[in-house]
Formats: sequence, C-alpha cells, structure tokens
Amino acid sequence: MSDPAGRTGIAGSGAEDSLGQLVASATAEMSALVHDEIALAKAQLRQDVKRGAVSGMGFTAAGMVLLFSLPMLSFALAYGFRAWTGWHMSVCFLLSFAVNVVVAGLLGLIGAVFAKKAKRGKGAQKTAASVKQTAAVLQNVKPHPRPEGPTAGEKAAVVARSSA
Repeated sequence: MSDPAGRTGIAGSGAEDSLGQLVASATAEMSALVHDEIALAKAQLRQDVKRGAVSGMGFTAAGMVLLFSLPMLSFALAYGFRAWTGWHMSVCFLLSFAVNVVVAGLLGLIGAVFAKKAKRGKGAQKTAASVKQTAAVLQNVKPHPRPEGPTAGEKAAVVARSSA
C-alpha cells in the first residue's frame, strides 16, 4: 500500500536520505567490507599455518625414523660388502662408512645450492614493493566526472510523481 505522504512504503528507501548520509553509509559499509576481508585473510592464513605445522611434523617424524634406521643400513651394507667381496669385516665397515660420508657430502652440496638460491630470492620484498607501488598509484586517483543528468533530488521527484 502507498503511504498517504506520497512515499513508496519502503522504510528508509534512500529518497529521504541526504547526500552526506549516503556517503557516510557507503563509507561505513566499505570499512566493514575491508575489515571482513582482513578477518578472512587472517583465518585463511591461520589455516595454512596449521596445515604447514602438521606437514612439518610429518616430515620431522619421517626424518627421525630414517635417522634411526641409518645404523641398520650401515650394518647391512657392511655385511653385504663382506658377502660380495669376502674381505675382512673391518674393511667392510670402513667401506660402509665411506659410502655414508659420500652420500652426506652430496646432500650437503644440494642443501648449499638451495640455500644460495633462497638467499638470492626476494619474494617477500618484491611483494612489499608491489603493494607500495599500488598504494602510491591509488593515492593519485581522481574520481571520474559524473555524466550530466538528473540529480538525486530530481530522480526522487520523478519517482514520487510516477508513484502518485
């Protein structure tokens, strides 16, 4: 039903609101949206950190099992050398130790190469610079000019006339 005062019957339809009230409302809604997006990003980051922690614990456990099984591998390697060559057991254990040292050296070289690459990489610094550049660009943005047309007051009058 229509209101006797000529309003559309929708409470707070915006026709009665001033421009300042509309700007204040839009600002408040934009602020709430930004806060909600920040909260969402924090929640997603927490979830990613939890997944990373569980993954890290899994890799740590696997590494510990592998570390504790290395003596068995060394004994098996020494006894394998003994069965294969027939040499004295002390020589076979020294040969097993030498194999372990070579493997450790290769793994150390691989670790050094990756550490050097990680030291050269500047992923977080690049991201921070990009964010600063975007903020600088957005500070200089000017609003687009409004096309010539009926103002908000004229639109409200047209709506009021059409509903009467």
